[in-house]
Amino acid sequence: MIEKLMLYLEYPFVVYALIVGVLIAFCSSLLGVTLVLKRFSFIGDGLSHVAFGAMAVASVLNFTNNMLLVLPFTIISAVFLLKSGKNIKVKGDALMAMISVSSLAFGYLIMNVFSASSNISSDVCTTLFGSTSILTLTAFDVFMCMGLSVVVVLFFILFYNKIFAVTFDEDFSKAVGVNANRYNLMIAIIIAVIIVLAMNLVGSLLISALVIFPALCAMRLFKSFKAVTICSAFISVFCALFGIIISILAGTPVGSTIVFVDAVMFILCYIVSIIKGVV
Repeated sequence: MIEKLMLYLEYPFVVYALIVGVLIAFCSSLLGVTLVLKRFSFIGDGLSHVAFGAMAVASVLNFTNNMLLVLPFTIISAVFLLKSGKNIKVKGDALMAMISVSSLAFGYLIMNVFSASSNISSDVCTTLFGSTSILTLTAFDVFMCMGLSVVVVLFFILFYNKIFAVTFDEDFSKAVGVNANRYNLMIAIIIAVIIVLAMNLVGSLLISALVIFPALCAMRLFKSFKAVTICSAFISVFCALFGIIISILAGTPVGSTIVFVDAVMFILCYIVSIIKGVV
């Protein structure tokens, strides 16, 4: 098995998949704890559906780089959801559900009506579940992912205290002079960037798992925000790396395998938390 893995590592696309997988998992885990604590977990699922619709339009328009359309459109949608989510007539969760379902349906409709591909089902499956896209990454995709990952990490480090304050008590943060709306907006934009990157890894339907599972696992083991965030990062990177390796060796879909490893890790952490409680 080790010899087989070393053989695969000689291929550049396998190395690219491992690098991008680790970077995306790491970035997802940093803000995943904040989203879970603020009960914004569903935003990942909603924005992933929006990104799917934008990617379908980009494919129909024959964009050489889908990111040029998908990334700005997803960021705009994140800002719109954040600004309009407090509308009295249409609550944030209802608005998010409406936009996500509409985008998913619109994307699939566009791909069926205007797509020049002879295998639409395969294209849709790859986009939704990330079946093969992670293994077709180019050097440009890897460098772009590295650059955006650096931006995400710097944002989290530089504004850690503000993120901590906004996460636990937004009203108090506003009272002491913190511009909570600005930091919520920055968090929404960063999450949109992470989601677009993660589409190549697990597909648009499974993105929420990268954000939610590591955070929930870490919360079973630790109580402080800092400890949970660090543990979440380690768990997310380990699950992504282990999932990609299993997928390469066993020939299983990359996205589904990573999510399965995340689910198993959550069960293990839950059992550990029960044992700690008994002891």
